[in-house]
Amino acid sequence: MKRRIILQLAASGAALTALPGLTLAAAPAPLKELRLDYAYYSPTSLVLRRFGWLEEAFKPDGTSIKWVLSAGSNRALEYLNANSIDIGSSAGLAALLARANGNPIRAPYIFSRPEWTALVVRKDSPIRNVADLKGKKVAATKGTDPYLFLLRSLKTAGLKRGDIEHVSLQHADGRAALEQGKVDAWAGLDPHMAASELEAGSRLIYRNVAFNTYGFLNVREDFLASRPAEVGKVIQAYERARTWIRDYPAEAAKILSEEAKVSLPVALLQVKLRSDFSNPQPSNEHVKALLVAAPILVDEALVKPGADLNRAIADLVDTRFAAPFISKT
Repeated sequence: MKRRIILQLAASGAALTALPGLTLAAAPAPLKELRLDYAYYSPTSLVLRRFGWLEEAFKPDGTSIKWVLSAGSNRALEYLNANSIDIGSSAGLAALLARANGNPIRAPYIFSRPEWTALVVRKDSPIRNVADLKGKKVAATKGTDPYLFLLRSLKTAGLKRGDIEHVSLQHADGRAALEQGKVDAWAGLDPHMAASELEAGSRLIYRNVAFNTYGFLNVREDFLASRPAEVGKVIQAYERARTWIRDYPAEAAKILSEEAKVSLPVALLQVKLRSDFSNPQPSNEHVKALLVAAPILVDEALVKPGADLNRAIADLVDTRFAAPFISKT
């Protein structure tokens, strides 16, 4: 076992040294505290936190684990940029937006491929399709997949951001505003979206799984360079949680239900029907998805002028690091 771990770490170190712009530091002192997020849109993180598998993995090193709740991709990315956490979970396109605007992160692991966002209206709304949103108030959390999903969805109907009145609200507040009639539509996020469907009868007027850009586990670039062994341990723990969810989806939904304080049917809808935990290895699949999605960032002037999005994608999606740590089952 020890020999296998040594070989894994050596492989990950070799992969890191081959990445452009990334220089490995000398072996650091033992890490005192590892800071990472958990999020209701990432059932894998909830399972990992519930069972204490990271605490178990790092106990021999004397490393304590600090968990920080991320209410959305925007929060996780803000925490990473401010060096408040070392590892955080977000949507892929949100991570690209952050990377292109100077947030130095890499994504060495995919925690799920979810269909976690869609465009939502109240059950009695006359709105039937995206075109009907013209001139309407639409809630969405800026810097997240739902917001970017909204912008891409508008383009399918020949609309742009200026054709609606965007109301910037965090995800849970967006649900409340929709159900209270304060906005006409909402770019939702599970489990809030699933709860609104099942408990308030809200309707999804536009779904497109291809516009949902995966769940990226992001690491601060300097942390990945200086702490490859620790990042490898985190990925191994995430793998333990991922395979457990695949084996016990109903139990994972129960954990989500308890943590997010949503009903079990809501949690089951998110975990069993709208999340795919089969492919955690970053690859060309994820690069291509971002290449297709990236133009919206330019069209809506969300990135700095002259930003090289192709380079940002190459720097963000780390296709090498995690391979030695990912389960083959």
